Amino acid sequence: MSTSPPLPSTCCRAAAPRRTEPVLPYPPAARRQVAGRRALPEGCPVSLLRSALYIVFLIVTVVPWAVVTVVYSAFRRGAPLYWVCIMWLRAAIWGARVICGVQYRVRGLEHLPTAADGNASVLLAPKHQSTWETFAFPTLMPHPLAYVFKRELLWIPFFGWAMGRLDMIHIDRSRRTEAWAKVLAQGKALMARGNWVIMFPEGTRSPRGSQGDYKSGAARLAAMTGTPIVPIAVTSARCWPRRSWLLRPGTIDVSIGRPIPSAGRRPDELTREVEAWIEAEMRRLDPQAYVDVPVRAG
Repeated sequence: MSTSPPLPSTCCRAAAPRRTEPVLPYPPAARRQVAGRRALPEGCPVSLLRSALYIVFLIVTVVPWAVVTVVYSAFRRGAPLYWVCIMWLRAAIWGARVICGVQYRVRGLEHLPTAADGNASVLLAPKHQSTWETFAFPTLMPHPLAYVFKRELLWIPFFGWAMGRLDMIHIDRSRRTEAWAKVLAQGKALMARGNWVIMFPEGTRSPRGSQGDYKSGAARLAAMTGTPIVPIAVTSARCWPRRSWLLRPGTIDVSIGRPIPSAGRRPDELTREVEAWIEAEMRRLDPQAYVDVPVRAG
């Protein structure tokens, strides 16, 4: 097990300018440290213990927060309720850092509208590798986010009950036509209020070092509403692999691209542009995971 010191982190608030400073490519020493972290065995006792403590932390904290959210929703809805829920997500990201050593750094926040921009809306289209980004993105963005997600998540005790009280778009994926109509109608209404819709183009979490099949749903919604679409690359599987609750210490990189205008664009063309940017950026951020894996044309 590596005993090298953790990489410096710039997980910070929007006001901190160092979040947008270029931090890559890694110098040789840093690359050796990152490679050492990835070499931790799956059953490493320290990682197992830390991950177990983190799961307990999430369970213990989500129950009271969910109860508060459900009760508070009887009196206030919309943005005030959303920011109450974000407090728990901040705690979840804090717990991952303190308990499991999962740091993060962000670049490209200057490409996004600020909270002062009011109803300025964008559609976020991130790479999806793990649970980490679903927790982290609402804590990073200055506007409320509306996730498009499968309705089965609403059945998770406490967590799902709280999600059901927020302005999100939950769909029945077995009814595709009805699901798309709901995404379009609710997406338009939410973006008109200044909320940002977030859709994962790959549709599900992809393994580290892989390129999933990019769907056109996000680009289609962006084109039909004239909303700029923002590609985002995130290397979360480096520390929190998909379908796993075993977290490893390390640093997750989040890179936010420039908004891509969607007015007058064809969804398939827009999807290919989003895919090309994300996948090229993923190979720059995490080159060790993409050895001999070229960007696949959409």
